[in-house]
Amino acid sequence: MAAREEIVWRGGLVYIAIGLLAVALLIRIIILQYVQRGKWTDMSEKFVYKTGEVQANRGDILTNDGRLLASSIPYYTIYMDTRSSGMSSATWSNGINGLSAGLAQLLGDRSASGWKSAISEARKKGDRYFLIQRKVNYETLKKLKELPIFREGQYKGGMVDQAENRRILPNSDLASRTIGYLNLGDGNEVGVEGAFDKDLAGKNGVAIRQRLTGGDWITVEGPNSVESRDGNDVVTTLDLDLQDVASTALLNQLRKNNADHGCAVLMEVATGKIKAIANLGLQSDGDYHESYNYAIGESTEPGSTFKLASLMAALEDGVIDTGDMVDTGDGTVKFYNKIIHDTKAHGRLTVKQVFEESSNVGTSKLIYAHYKDNPKDFVNRLYAMRLNKPLELQIKGEGDPLIRYPGDKLWSGLSLPMMSHGYEVQLTPLQILSFYNAVANDGRMMRPFFVTAVMRNGSVIKSYEPEVIINSIASRSTIRKAKKMMEGVVQNGTATNLKTPNYKIAGKTGTAQIAKDKYGYRTGEHISYSASFVGYFPAENPLYSCIVVVNSPSNGVYYGNLVAGTVFKEISDKVYATRFFREYKPENKDDVKPSAPDAGNGYRSDINEVLKNLDVTYRRTADDDWVATRENGDTVSLAGVKIQQGLVPDVRGMSLRDAIYLLENSGLRVRYSGKGRVLRQSPEHGARYSDATIVSLEMNM
Repeated sequence: MAAREEIVWRGGLVYIAIGLLAVALLIRIIILQYVQRGKWTDMSEKFVYKTGEVQANRGDILTNDGRLLASSIPYYTIYMDTRSSGMSSATWSNGINGLSAGLAQLLGDRSASGWKSAISEARKKGDRYFLIQRKVNYETLKKLKELPIFREGQYKGGMVDQAENRRILPNSDLASRTIGYLNLGDGNEVGVEGAFDKDLAGKNGVAIRQRLTGGDWITVEGPNSVESRDGNDVVTTLDLDLQDVASTALLNQLRKNNADHGCAVLMEVATGKIKAIANLGLQSDGDYHESYNYAIGESTEPGSTFKLASLMAALEDGVIDTGDMVDTGDGTVKFYNKIIHDTKAHGRLTVKQVFEESSNVGTSKLIYAHYKDNPKDFVNRLYAMRLNKPLELQIKGEGDPLIRYPGDKLWSGLSLPMMSHGYEVQLTPLQILSFYNAVANDGRMMRPFFVTAVMRNGSVIKSYEPEVIINSIASRSTIRKAKKMMEGVVQNGTATNLKTPNYKIAGKTGTAQIAKDKYGYRTGEHISYSASFVGYFPAENPLYSCIVVVNSPSNGVYYGNLVAGTVFKEISDKVYATRFFREYKPENKDDVKPSAPDAGNGYRSDINEVLKNLDVTYRRTADDDWVATRENGDTVSLAGVKIQQGLVPDVRGMSLRDAIYLLENSGLRVRYSGKGRVLRQSPEHGARYSDATIVSLEMNM
């Protein structure tokens, strides 16, 4: 009996122990499943699975014909895990010399011995993330993966590459401020990049990666995997060729006049599409770059370009007509304590001549005489022409216009005569251009715009059409008279240097003295001017309007016709030569002396197409695919460019695209500087080359 009780007692203890163990296991399961779930899930992901963000590709920004203005390309940061657990001693000792030599050849930052020393030191320290190189392109990445040690893969060879998308502007500084950029988190979103960020950004995805037995990671499907969605493309109104012309012409003039900054804008009259916009300022390196969008953001006193609005207001109110006379005397007039000057004495002038000669005295006397008793009528008329309202552009940063109203705090007896010729008012260059564009467009004011469409996979998902701000800024009679006055500026007035026999320009010069906080409008060493020209062409059938502003030219020349007008004409000549060479018929056909355009060198079928579109006569002297053009009067001759195996081809005069295509297909590598066409090449054409030869190209702009 005692033995039986002992067995029962011992059996009970076992049952109790098993029960307690079961309870303990249950409690542990509950703790693991609910209390410590997050901890062990994190450890699981760390050692078996991990999640990572898959960066979406940002959409491209394109020109009106689909060429790239901004794009994202992958770059890589390369690290080495010098103590990777899968790397054997044999792999290290047999491969370190070859790896070091390969890094020296591909990256060039150190010699082979320098790389070996640096990597060996990192291995002694147990460095798991020794930096090899940042911003490595994909071609270099592929070559790095073929080097000794690295070719064994991440686990056995220790090579770690981290990808990131880098935003590039293939055309360098061209329209870079309007294209813009995006500084995440600081509220400083600029240009098209900032305004259309939601369209361009796309949506990042989530990837699940599993660690294999050997230590490598592979991407696997999982319930939490989310594919990234690439951003949409944005199509702008910009024309790359015209943008190049505008930027180059402005840059050359800024350098020539040692100016502080300037801008140039070309707009399509009927639609308001911005075809080119250049903004260049003097930077610390002594050259000019795009750092601020002056055309959109700089609201300043426009000076004489405002006279068109003043005289149109008086014409619209019927208080003057273009044939009325005004005596400008000796070129001075005094209002209270302020003397207003002309550049010279004109005597008696018609209203039309006042505008053509840009007479400050004549303009101020006319406006003051008719509006001094009721200046509100004058300002109300300016307001009716919508000069006091912002344009509400697609991109941020527009400067506010300022046209004071009688009774405002700073209104005085001088305000009316000063406003009449462009002082005590403030407008941006684009606001001035929009007003002149409205005159060219028979009174209809269009809202300037930069983006025509948002596209996804080649299909338009959102489009932007031309938008009318106001159907008519003035009566047909006033618009007609304004056009005649503007034509007179170029034919008879302050801008006769812009006359051309091929087509007519209508516009207005402007030379404004810039007020500075410390010195006001003082003369002498502290004086500063803004030179401008704004207008449209061809005058009889306006297709394009344009404004050029050059701020603070300092080489003694500051008049609008000379400093800004020459940039305007260079742009308009290019547009004429490439856009309406065939269609436009000037009034005086006998004055036109046609000459063949410079078609450059390049692929024969492309050049044939251009010459056909321009209705230019050309002679073909060879059937080669690549040709050089020579102009003789109104005829273009095409001569073959010989391509011989083993000899560097002649790419002078070609576009960069054609030059790179031809050279790289010959097995050569290319480096270049500048833009435009190829001016010089090294080695010269005809030189023998090897597979490692690099051809350096110097462009003409």
